[in-house]
Amino acid sequence: MNPNNQIFRPKVRDLPEIDIERPSLICTPKSADSLPGAYKNRYGIVYEDEHILIINKPSGILVVPTPKGETNTLTDLLNQELDRRGVLANAYPCHRIDRETSGLIIYAKGKAVQQIMMEQFKAHLVKKTYIAFVHGIVRKNSDTLQGNVYSEKKRKTELMITKYRVIERKKYFTIVEVQPVTGRTNQIRIHFKSIGHSLVGESVYAFRKDFKLRFKRVALHAKALEFSHPISGKRMNFNLPLPEDMRKFTK
Repeated sequence: MNPNNQIFRPKVRDLPEIDIERPSLICTPKSADSLPGAYKNRYGIVYEDEHILIINKPSGILVVPTPKGETNTLTDLLNQELDRRGVLANAYPCHRIDRETSGLIIYAKGKAVQQIMMEQFKAHLVKKTYIAFVHGIVRKNSDTLQGNVYSEKKRKTELMITKYRVIERKKYFTIVEVQPVTGRTNQIRIHFKSIGHSLVGESVYAFRKDFKLRFKRVALHAKALEFSHPISGKRMNFNLPLPEDMRKFTK
C-alpha cells in the first residue's frame, strides 16, 4: 500500500504475478504540441515499479536515436516524464522495436537492472508475441521459419528463427500471431517477405505499389511480453489489444 496515494511503486517482496490487458497510465510529454506528426501520439505506462517500466509505444517514434542523432525519442520523452515526477533513476531500454511498430517494450531503471534484463534476452528467456497483417492468404495454419541474415554491425551471418500461427484469413490479407525465437533486426519483416507474404504497409522489403492494400505504416504490433522480474524473479505477463489504426483496418 502507498499511504501517500502516489504512483504505484510496490516493494520487491510485494510484486504479484502479473497479467495486464491494457495501459493503466497515459503520459503525454509537455512538448507534444511542438512535435511533428506521430510524435503527438501518447505513450502508455502499462506497469511501473522501482526497477522496471513496461511501456506501450505508439507507432512513429524511435526508441533510441539512429546515427543521425534524432531527439524526442521514446527514451528521451520517458526520462523527461520521470524527471518531472522527481524520479532519480534514468530509464534504459532493454530491447528495441522498430519506429513503425507499436506495442510493448521493457525499460529498466538504471544500468544494472538493464544488464540483468538484457541477459534474459540473450538467453532467450523473454517471450515476445506480435500481431502482424501480411499480404495474401497464408495457407499453413502454423510454421517455423528459419533463415540467415548478414549483420553489418557484427560482420557475420546470423541465424533467424520465427514461429507463427494464423489467427484469421481476410479477403486480401492474413492476420498472424508471431513469436520471434531470435531477435535479429527486422526479422519478422524479412521472414514474411521470404515466403511471399510481405507485411501490409511494408516499404523497405517490398514495393507498396505491388499490392492492392494500403496502410500508413508496417502493420506490426508487439502484443505481449512474458519474462522474469529482474529482481524478484517472479514471472510477469503483459498483453495489449491492437492499436486503433490496426483495429480499423480489419473492419
